[in-house]
Amino acid sequence: MLPTLRQLQYLKLLAEHGSFSRAAEAAHVSQPALSTGIQELERILGAPVVERTRGAVILTAVGEEAVVRAEDVLARAEDMVEAAKNAGKPLSGRFRLGVIPTIAPFLLPAKLPGLKTAYPDLRLFIREDLTPRLVAALKAGQLDAAVIALPYDTPGLRHARIGFDEILAAAPAAHPLAQAEVLKPGALDAADLILLEDGHCLRDQALTAFDLEAPRGEDVFAATSLHTLVQMVGSGLGVSFLPEMAVKAGLASTPSVAVRRIEGRKKGSPPNREIVVAWRAGSSRAAEAKLLAEAMTLE
Repeated sequence: MLPTLRQLQYLKLLAEHGSFSRAAEAAHVSQPALSTGIQELERILGAPVVERTRGAVILTAVGEEAVVRAEDVLARAEDMVEAAKNAGKPLSGRFRLGVIPTIAPFLLPAKLPGLKTAYPDLRLFIREDLTPRLVAALKAGQLDAAVIALPYDTPGLRHARIGFDEILAAAPAAHPLAQAEVLKPGALDAADLILLEDGHCLRDQALTAFDLEAPRGEDVFAATSLHTLVQMVGSGLGVSFLPEMAVKAGLASTPSVAVRRIEGRKKGSPPNREIVVAWRAGSSRAAEAKLLAEAMTLE
């Protein structure tokens, strides 16, 4: 015997909610029905998938492995249904798209109107989140595609390029760095940096590009967004990095902030990040994700 999709769904919901009652509510079934489904799954697998303790549900090692595989099976089953519904009609129906915060406010307003015109039957659901959580959601089948920035380790994913986005330096207008037209990487001092908080891939990409380590200590500033970062730079708190798409969108259009290009390690190759649409390997919506990348191509 093989597990049913319903049993796998019960296990996934149980892992997500950590409670038989909440998992049953999410599955729109009674708690005894969900409990029976889990017991049948355990009989098929020949091992318990959960430890039942008072007030808590803990997955066993078998259960944790089963959840990973169940997410993949359920994602592929959902892909099959969506592909059948939208056969012959690319980018129609529901499409769940993730976008990282250092891209979403600048790319989406410019590209979504044209996308809606080109694909009027598309129902786009947007989720803005950090790269690690978007990648996890892609692999779990909770998203159909995500707009992220490379370099980033993405095993199990495929991607199509939207374009390259140059990384620029932002300094207070009165800062010595503001006097130069183009900055050399060695001109940047790690102790003078203020950055986005940990978890933003732009932070790591910029530091890697300039062989810098993030400043450490209890008094180190960390911004939650690019908008906050620009305000901190404008207040004279330090120097930072901004993506070119944000600058073009007017984020740093203030007299208190000077934006400068940075000379790359190789002449004529300034530091940049590659913007891509990523999807799960084997997804039936891969062709649509590629169309999405074409529709969002950077000019």
